[in-house]
Amino acid sequence: MKDNSRPINVGLGDLMSFRWPITAITSIAHRIAGVVLFVGVGFLLFALQMSVSSEAGFASLLAMFASPLGKFITWGLLSALAYHFVAGIKHLLMDRGWGETLEAATLASRLTIVFSAILIALAAFWVI
Repeated sequence: MKDNSRPINVGLGDLMSFRWPITAITSIAHRIAGVVLFVGVGFLLFALQMSVSSEAGFASLLAMFASPLGKFITWGLLSALAYHFVAGIKHLLMDRGWGETLEAATLASRLTIVFSAILIALAAFWVI
């Protein structure tokens, strides 16, 4: 029999030891941002319902958004939206056939991170 030292099951520790390419990181982050936005829609619908239910509900919603936790959640949702938007534009451009080489995809991923970081910083400045 051959001595096969390959792991049979890949665990979380194994996944954390891999060196992920930047294109994979941005793609996974794009999916995570989409999930955050999907969950965030529920919170925003609750906030909408609360704001139109009564004047007291609107006042308490304003108080929630003015709290540090409310500002953090607002910033988080805006950050997810900004990243998902920029990464979505990158994916649309790649669907058109632009950036299909490894070098171009790496550059597009780096630009996605840069533009997203700028928008996320602007969102933090706006929310605070």
